[in-house]
Amino acid sequence: MNILLLNPPYVEKFSRTSRSPGVSKGGCVYFPIWLSYATGALENKKHKTKLLDASGKNLSLKETMEQIKKFKPEMIVVDTVTPSFDNDIAFVEKIKKEMEAFVVLVGDHVSVLPQRSLKESKADAVAIREYDFILPEIADVLKKRKSLSNVKGIVYKKGKKIIKTLERNPPSEKELDSLPFVSEIYAKHLKVEDYFYPSVMYPEITILTGRGCPNRCAFCKWPQTFSGHEYRKRSIESVVNEFKWIEENLPQVKEVMVEDDTLTQDKKRTIDLCKLMIKKKVKLTWSCNARADVPLEVLKWMKKAKCRLMCVGIESADQKILNNIHKGTTPNGIRQFMKDSKKADIMVHGCFMFGNQGETKETIRKTAAFARELNPDTAQFFPVMVYPGTETYNWAKRKGYLKAKKWKDWLNKDGTHRTLLSRPGLTARELNELTDEARRRFYMRPQYMFAKAVQAITHPKEFPRIAKGGLTLIKYILRK
Repeated sequence: MNILLLNPPYVEKFSRTSRSPGVSKGGCVYFPIWLSYATGALENKKHKTKLLDASGKNLSLKETMEQIKKFKPEMIVVDTVTPSFDNDIAFVEKIKKEMEAFVVLVGDHVSVLPQRSLKESKADAVAIREYDFILPEIADVLKKRKSLSNVKGIVYKKGKKIIKTLERNPPSEKELDSLPFVSEIYAKHLKVEDYFYPSVMYPEITILTGRGCPNRCAFCKWPQTFSGHEYRKRSIESVVNEFKWIEENLPQVKEVMVEDDTLTQDKKRTIDLCKLMIKKKVKLTWSCNARADVPLEVLKWMKKAKCRLMCVGIESADQKILNNIHKGTTPNGIRQFMKDSKKADIMVHGCFMFGNQGETKETIRKTAAFARELNPDTAQFFPVMVYPGTETYNWAKRKGYLKAKKWKDWLNKDGTHRTLLSRPGLTARELNELTDEARRRFYMRPQYMFAKAVQAITHPKEFPRIAKGGLTLIKYILRK
């Protein structure tokens, strides 16, 4: 069966795969990682696939439709997220008007609101949560002209009825190992140079070594809406083999970004993985997501295995706020982690979030000062963005703080995030202004700019990402 997997066209450089989808002020463009893994699962079942990243390629509506019609798909898988949902279902309507194809919506938004999403769209079905192994079952049923009622994990239309089937268990560790390397799918269907992660050396590859996160951060979208709270891991042999495959087949790649919610949660596995990478003589540099609680021993093994940087959700300097969002960290613990990271010589990209439960103007300024004190290699500052299915969304809606009437209200016209929370003592405008102020004060420090210039000169490999990310960021800072 001909199956198209589509990241639909939208505003330029819009990233659906981001945990907070939108156009990044640092120029970040994410790989369509979930669609890519699903493409591999379909290819394992001998389907003819096309992975079309219209957003990544900045294709117009017309250009996208031309490519779709040329491929002649019998089934089309459409990725969608909260901010782009209105746009995406309009494009689905266009597809259904101009051609015959069974359309399946996928992503965290439709996983939380499957029946509503089908009612609002012309799509035929929704695959709920991780859909790698659901899509081949749908394709098999369609090919054999059987009923969809036995396919677990979907909601589908049958005449005027909308039917939800039994839940499907998330992919097991054995199933994750059975998937092709996502880097192989990128190489076959995409151009890696189209994607950019500001804190990672360019060009990069993004992979998953495991899915799900055991932590319960109130704002965090993927574990609550898509991948769950059980950390399911690929074998370390599979992961190391993928690193070796990238080295041999994508020599232009400078770094691998491990996009697991938190790779370092399983400390023993992290050390075992690092030891195997050393044993197998992996040469590639890599970065990963981490919590601000990784012990020095683990950090030292990561450095030996060529870990260059960790992307860390620091969020706040205020203990009450950290408690409110169930972060499980402390300011002093974060300070110690930063000291240990510097001892291990691993850089940190720090993430700071404003507007959570208990936030005030004073706590925001306290966190901004904390960011300057910690002085990570790079930092991002953003107002909390709330998404259906998360605890923070439910809190904001219950309190009447959510100032949005339509899904498209989540974004500004240029695709950047729009601040949605407005409450007594901290309006949306004030939250946005304080975020911009924190970003400016962090990046416009003379000592910081001088350090970046020295880093670019003394470490030539760092220059492309510093230049590319810096030029994009400075555009927003100067615009203000």
